Amino acid sequence: MLTSATVITVNNHKEQPDMHFNSIHKAAILVAALLTQSVLPHLATAQDIGDIPPEVRIITNGHNFPADAYTLLVQEVGNPRPVLAINTDQPMNPASTIKTLTTLAGLEVLGSDYTWKTEMYALGPVSDGTLQGDLLIRGGADPFLVEEHVRSMLKILRRRGVQHITGDLILDNSLFDTTMLAGSPVDNQSGRAYNVAPEALLFNFQVVNFFFYPHTNGRDVIVRSDPALPNLRIDNRLRQRDGACTGYQRGISFSENSENNTVTFSGEHPSRCGEYSMTRAVLDPAQYNYGLFQALWRELGGEFDGQLRQGSLDSLATADATPFVVWQSPPLGDIIKSINKFSNNMMTRQLLLTLGLQHAGVPASIDKGIEAVQQYLDGVGVDRSALVMTNGSGLSRDTTLTADMLGAVLQRGYQIPTMPEFVASLPLAGIDGTMRNRMTSGDGHASSHIKTGSLNDVAGIAGYVHARSGKHYVVVALVNHAQAHAGPGQELGDALLGWVWQH
Repeated sequence: MLTSATVITVNNHKEQPDMHFNSIHKAAILVAALLTQSVLPHLATAQDIGDIPPEVRIITNGHNFPADAYTLLVQEVGNPRPVLAINTDQPMNPASTIKTLTTLAGLEVLGSDYTWKTEMYALGPVSDGTLQGDLLIRGGADPFLVEEHVRSMLKILRRRGVQHITGDLILDNSLFDTTMLAGSPVDNQSGRAYNVAPEALLFNFQVVNFFFYPHTNGRDVIVRSDPALPNLRIDNRLRQRDGACTGYQRGISFSENSENNTVTFSGEHPSRCGEYSMTRAVLDPAQYNYGLFQALWRELGGEFDGQLRQGSLDSLATADATPFVVWQSPPLGDIIKSINKFSNNMMTRQLLLTLGLQHAGVPASIDKGIEAVQQYLDGVGVDRSALVMTNGSGLSRDTTLTADMLGAVLQRGYQIPTMPEFVASLPLAGIDGTMRNRMTSGDGHASSHIKTGSLNDVAGIAGYVHARSGKHYVVVALVNHAQAHAGPGQELGDALLGWVWQH
C-alpha cells in the first residue's frame, strides 16, 4: 500500500496551446497553503479509494480547486484494485492524454509494422530523361512526409530517369472525405503548427521556420525561411529597436494573405537578439506541397515546365495504371514516438483517419475512425460508455472520458506484445518530449513515461511510473478548472508522480 510523502516536485512546462506559468505566484500559493495548515476535505464519491496525498492536497487547496475539478488514479500494473481513485468515474476533458488511446488502438489494429504509401505516377512516356506529360502524386495519408522524405522520394524519381517534366504537377488528395475539414481551430489560431488539419497528401506538416536577424545597419531586420518556398512571398516591415532580446514573439507580428500567398512581418525587433525563430503553418496544403516540390526538384537538378493542378488518379488514368515510384513511411511503431513524445495533433488525426480506412474503406472520415476506436475498445473489453471522441488528438473542447477508462487503456498497453514500443513512445520525465523540462531532478526523474495534455483550463498526465521499489504503476491525473493549463495542473501532476515514485 502506498503511503504519503512530503516532497513537492514543481517544474515549468510548456505545451501547445502554450501559456507561460508564473513560478513566483505559484510558490506564493504553495507557501500560503503550508502556513495556514488548512487541509480541506475531499468530498468523496462512491467510487473513491484512498486518501489524497498531502503533496497533492496542498495544491488542490492552494489553488481552490473544487472537489469535482480533478480526477486521480494510481494503480499497480496488473492489479485490479487501485491504490488511489478520486473521481475516476467522472467524465473529464483529457486534452492530449487521449493520444494514448488513439496510438494504442493504432498499434493493435494496424500493427507496429504498418506503413503508409505515397505513389507517384508518370502520366506520359519517359524518354531520354524527359517525362512527356504530367506527374501525379497520390496521397496515402502518410503522417510523417517531412522535407527529408519528400527529397528522398524525388531522388528516386531522378534515379529512375526523370530530369525534365513537361506537364503539370497533379496532387491527388481524394483519400479523405472533405467534410472532415469543417469547423474552426479550437483557439482560432489557424497559423499555429498544432492546428494543421490532416490531408491525404501533406508535406512537412505544412510549416515554415522563419529566422530573424538584426541587420548591421541598425535599422532593418533580416528574415529568412526554411524551407524557402518559391511561391511564398515575404513582406518584411520589421524595424529594429534598441533593447534586450525580450518581449512576446520579440515584438514580431505575423499575418498571412492566402489570396496572394503572402506573409507579413511587422513590429519592432530587439537589436540585441542574435537569432530568433518562429514556426508557422503557411499557404494551403496544395500550394505548400507545390512550393516544396519546386524547391526540392530544382535543388536536385530537375526541370519543370508546368503548373499546379488538383485531381484524382481515377479520373485521369486507366484502372491498371501502375505507380512509377512508391514511397513508404517509417513503420507505425516508430511513428507513434513522434506522436506521443511531441504531442503532434496532425499526425494523431491522420492515424485516426487511417483507422477509419481500415474499418470502413474509402473515403476516410473522422466518424469512421471513431467507430474503429469504439470497436477496438469493445473488442478488448474496455468500458467506453463515458467516451466522447472528436478527432483523436485531444485538441477539442468536446472530448471527454473517465480516468477509469484511460487507466484501463494503459493497463492494456502494458500487457500487449508491443508494450515496449508503446511505453517508449511516451515522454520520459526530465529527459525528452513534452516532459523534458519537468521533473528534471529528484524524485521520479527519468523514471516515468508520461503523456501530457494541455488546453486552456485543462491539464493532464497519463502513463507509467517505474517506482523505486521496482513496482510499475499506471497513473492518471486530469484537471478541468480555470487556469489549470497555466501551472496549477502541472503542479498537481508532478506532485502525484513524485509521490508514486517513492513507493
